[in-house]
Amino acid sequence: MASKTKGPPPEDYDPAAPLTDAEIKTLRPAREFFAERGIPMPVPRKVGRPRQDENKVRVTMRLDAKIVDHFKNQGPGWQTRINEVLAEKVAKSR
Repeated sequence: MASKTKGPPPEDYDPAAPLTDAEIKTLRPAREFFAERGIPMPVPRKVGRPRQDENKVRVTMRLDAKIVDHFKNQGPGWQTRINEVLAEKVAKSR
């Protein structure tokens, strides 16, 4: 059985060689390439989280160490839990 692995590339092989004029003349827009093959044009995926309806505001505040420790000891999401406690307090005061 013949080996499927190829030997090392020739010494003069350059994987990042600049395109020749002949190669540049054969280039065409990606839309044409995909249309010829009946393949839909790839759409780049959106990166990151989806936008929320209600944006949050970044703040810097100083809290007692006991308060921060209490929420951090409950595990990940401690900042969200602080936000929930404050939101409850605001809702009750209305």
